[in-house]
Amino acid sequence: MPTYNKLVRDKIPGIIESNGEKFSTRILSEEEYITELKKKSFEELEEYCEAETREEALEELADLMEIVHAFAASHGSTLEEVEKIRQEKAAERGAFDKKIFLIEVED
Repeated sequence: MPTYNKLVRDKIPGIIESNGEKFSTRILSEEEYITELKKKSFEELEEYCEAETREEALEELADLMEIVHAFAASHGSTLEEVEKIRQEKAAERGAFDKKIFLIEVED
């Protein structure tokens, strides 16, 4: 039996069960949840970086968005509140639309 020891989406146990497979899970504490969510975010970002097609990239971006939703909820917030903050920061400091790459700043 493979060992995963990782955070999975809510419906994964049901999918495993419907395939007739046995599994074990546990519910994480809030502290463990944040730790595992952070690990999952790196996993999904790596998968995005490895994506070779537009479709794969969009699938991985959707996974990253799901994690951002979960992070916001874990802080008692919503994606709308996070988006508002993003917009404020973009208005103040800009976004990444112009693809500017800073090389150095002289003292």
